[in-house]
Amino acid sequence: MSDLSAQFEVAATAAKALPERPDNDTMLKLYSLYKQGSAGDVEGDKPGFFDFVGVAKYEAWEKLQGMSAEDAQQQYIDLVRALGGEVG
Repeated sequence: MSDLSAQFEVAATAAKALPERPDNDTMLKLYSLYKQGSAGDVEGDKPGFFDFVGVAKYEAWEKLQGMSAEDAQQQYIDLVRALGGEVG
């Protein structure tokens, strides 16, 4: 596991224990960066119209299409740090 991947995993744990719950836009950013950093480009069908949360998550992740996993991981780590997470 690379140093970046290890930091990414630490940041993922730290994100669950942030001092304050981030606003919804920041939560979507965390989600999309995590998904891009761990799974790559968005896959699967877009959720149905009435699944508002699912659609928002899908669209946030879709906006990161083409971003490398390493870039997404670094941005995720930086965001968690900015929110007060203990990343190390």
